[in-house]
Amino acid sequence: MPILELTSRERSDLRSAAHPLRPVVLIGDNGLTEAVLKEIDLALTSHGLIKVRAGGDDREARETMLSTICDTLSCAAVHHLGKTLILFRPLAGNVKPAALAAMEPEAPAKRRASEPYTPKKLAAEGKTLGKRPRRSETEEPKAAKTRFVPQDQLNKNGKPMRPSNKRATVSGHGIPRRAGSALSLRAGARSGTSRKTTKR
Repeated sequence: MPILELTSRERSDLRSAAHPLRPVVLIGDNGLTEAVLKEIDLALTSHGLIKVRAGGDDREARETMLSTICDTLSCAAVHHLGKTLILFRPLAGNVKPAALAAMEPEAPAKRRASEPYTPKKLAAEGKTLGKRPRRSETEEPKAAKTRFVPQDQLNKNGKPMRPSNKRATVSGHGIPRRAGSALSLRAGARSGTSRKTTKR
């Protein structure tokens, strides 16, 4: 029987699909017998993609087992890693390999730019958002609210002045400060001037 050929892309996809699988057939010390070939054939017929565990330490013997299995059962050798052999044969009636068809992601539904956005929760319930009424071209926009600004807070262009960071020179209580008073000493400490201290 002819050996099934795979492209490198199909081989790579099948190898990643077989990653979580466990070996379904174990080849013991007796080697590749008729019973083992029959068991591999049954597994390939039902699953399509299987792992086979080969015993023995000789790598060349495992390579010959793999080529014999592929030639006898007309399947494809996907991968041979250590004592594990990965085999593939498409299931009856499938044009595409079952493992490849299962791995293909479904195309996400994309909405067109002209369609309105519907949140996932509403879409799951089969509902859509109500359409907002659009402002017609003839309708005039509402005037922006203007706040009252006193005349002394306007600059020469007639726009409101920005608040300044400078402190007012007049104290909050309106009493002029005398030199040497507690208030003037406190104000001097803020402005950076300090009183001379003498040692006794």
